[in-house]
Amino acid sequence: MPCQSQARNGLFRRGAIRFRTCPMKINGIPYRSIRLDEADGWSIRILDQTRLPWQVEWLRLTDEDQVAHAIRSMQVRGAPLIGAVAAYGMALAMRRDPAALEPVAAMLGETRPTAINLRWALEKMLAVLRPVPAAVREAAAYAEAAAICDDDAATCEAIGRHGLPLLQDIAARKPGQRVNILTHCNAGWIATVDWGTALAPIYMAHDAGIPVHVWVDETRPRNQGAALTAWELGAHGVPHTVIADNAGGHLMQHGEVDIVIVGTDRVTRRGDVANKIGTYLKALAAQDNGVPFWVALPHSTLDMRVADGVRDIPIEERAAEEVTDITGQDAEGRITRIRVAAAGSPAANPAFDVTPARLVTGLITERGRVAASEAALAALYPEKIAR
Repeated sequence: MPCQSQARNGLFRRGAIRFRTCPMKINGIPYRSIRLDEADGWSIRILDQTRLPWQVEWLRLTDEDQVAHAIRSMQVRGAPLIGAVAAYGMALAMRRDPAALEPVAAMLGETRPTAINLRWALEKMLAVLRPVPAAVREAAAYAEAAAICDDDAATCEAIGRHGLPLLQDIAARKPGQRVNILTHCNAGWIATVDWGTALAPIYMAHDAGIPVHVWVDETRPRNQGAALTAWELGAHGVPHTVIADNAGGHLMQHGEVDIVIVGTDRVTRRGDVANKIGTYLKALAAQDNGVPFWVALPHSTLDMRVADGVRDIPIEERAAEEVTDITGQDAEGRITRIRVAAAGSPAANPAFDVTPARLVTGLITERGRVAASEAALAALYPEKIAR
């Protein structure tokens, strides 16, 4: 079965709550975005997100170097999913050499600097594996990586349930009309193990019969919105429209956006939000037009060690070619790459920006909705403050 979980009967128990697993489907078949290979039971399979939406290709990764390459090249992306894949990278490494614990964790930790989920997952793996004898590290690593994946799927479903009332309330205020949501980048099930963060409430609202419609920012320079979010929503049957990144403010001015929901790669203890470049501008436009701006995040994205996001969150600078060139499908169906910038022109490519907490209406977490403030986050996650 493509959808895998340690849970029995497709359910994962967390406290007294039972969560469904693997609701997301490709051609009617339920999948998680990472799974153990069915043939050997130890290598992992991930969706090659650089091939989407034109091809659905499952890559087989067999060692930590392949995992590191997949993360750096964005064959796998999305903050929660990066952490889950890195955890399995540790398991693959322990299968090869249980003594390589520290250098492998350091190597994987350097692949992407901004998303805190990567460091969170590696720290969890190290905490479990350091005290374990080398002879049993492989088994312990696979068990912990599977637990991280199950937790992410359950966490994202809970985010969806806590975000759903926001869309229900809007629908109740405008009966018979569609609920227009704007999102930026891709924060769906292919950016997590399952469900997604920002898209989870949208999937639940759609499945509940609420007439939702999503404005999908193209999200230059890698077009994660046009390529990935649009592909996801289309596969699930959610009405959506792809728009240029600069169209969101115009739509807000004309009352065409009821709510903005985005994901995030890191949230500071006072509620500053790092997300895909361009998010900050959407937050400014939302504030100017009185549109609620919500951010969906799992506990693994919260970084209590950082207060000032603008000053202290490292922003990844990616290759200039992502700006000067673009990948697409030509009329003959071939995937090709062409240059769109003037020859000889240099390009800068900061991959993320930081939206200050003052521009965030609230945060949608697996524990509920909360204000983007240090006091509110401390009350919701007291164990993180204690650590």
